[in-house]
Amino acid sequence: MKVLERFLNYVKYDTSSDELSTKCPSTTGQMMLAKFIVSELKEIGVSDVSLDDNGYIYASIPNNMDKEVPTVGFIAHMDTSPAVSGNNIKPKIVHYDGNDIVLNKESNIVLSDKEFPELKQYLGQDLVVTDGTTLLGADDKAGVAEIINAIEYLLNNPDIKHGTIQIGFTPDEEIGRGADLFDVKKFNADFAYTLDGGVLGELQYENFNAAIVKFKIHGKSVHPGDAKNKMINAAKIATLIVQMHPKDEVPEKTEGYEGFYHLTAIEGNEEEASLQYIIRDFDKANFDKRKERVKDIVNQVNMQYQNPIVELKIKDQYYNMKEKIETSMYIVDIAKDAMIEVGVEPKIIPIRGGTDGARLSFMELLTPNIFAGGHNFHGKYEYIPVKSMEKAVDVILKIIEKIGK
Repeated sequence: MKVLERFLNYVKYDTSSDELSTKCPSTTGQMMLAKFIVSELKEIGVSDVSLDDNGYIYASIPNNMDKEVPTVGFIAHMDTSPAVSGNNIKPKIVHYDGNDIVLNKESNIVLSDKEFPELKQYLGQDLVVTDGTTLLGADDKAGVAEIINAIEYLLNNPDIKHGTIQIGFTPDEEIGRGADLFDVKKFNADFAYTLDGGVLGELQYENFNAAIVKFKIHGKSVHPGDAKNKMINAAKIATLIVQMHPKDEVPEKTEGYEGFYHLTAIEGNEEEASLQYIIRDFDKANFDKRKERVKDIVNQVNMQYQNPIVELKIKDQYYNMKEKIETSMYIVDIAKDAMIEVGVEPKIIPIRGGTDGARLSFMELLTPNIFAGGHNFHGKYEYIPVKSMEKAVDVILKIIEKIGK
């Protein structure tokens, strides 16, 4: 099966994860896709494959060599971001000729190189795009498809020699829980790679330190006609807290190694309001300073009202895997050399986000990240070049070959 066909099968499943759910996986669609993938793995000849009650898939392809070499793992996640609907995805394949791509005529949603200049590098290629009403799901169903296609190729060509290969597919990565219940011992790899990057050639071993921040504001609702010196407007205080954050340290104004504060949710009224932020920074010291700044904001507001009207909860989500991987850079070098050998220019850049590999690297499974090929993740402008998916398969196979030498 071609990697494109496999990917298109996967996006039929609505696997949006749900941060409000306490279950794992957080949504039923993820388990539905997981069961389909298990049956598919068995169908292509993977004999050692399992799905646990939490929606994690583990599979193993045995060593077919007469010597022992390191066991390598490949990991991708099955869920999609809850930021934009993943229900009833209707992908379209377009041949990009340089003109604007009309995703949805009725809503005037257009994919244009004026807004997304990266499109220009794919002139003459086939792209998979959305219909402008949902995300696409290349993050990270493309990664799943690429890994399985590489494994299918190996199984169909038993003369290709390789060591033991481990495969892991996880739920709930998009809500920061992908590695929570991952069984590193069962996975039993010496090191691994996530196929969860973006543009062709991405190779990453640095990522943000990350925390989620929740403000809860307790106001006092009084009829506005009789509110003088009585009302405490929680919604208004919420807007004050937003204004107290640095205005230029936000995702839309930062790049490279620059960190940010990102407001992800706001709701409320006079009586009660809430804010949710994510904090990101590559530098651990700056990351800690950002968390302290948030605490200072709360203290200032509470002092102003002479009462603890604002509650604050901060939860670290993951840390920069560079701290772990930089002592074993040969893992990155293997992937870099593999890319070069299959005609892909490596782009070693920091991840302005996180992957399961960030968490797993702190669980003693070193796991840098490789491109899956998509662009504009988490939104209706998401797209992926077919050629990039095919090249990702080539890179996986070349990594396996190099480890087996």
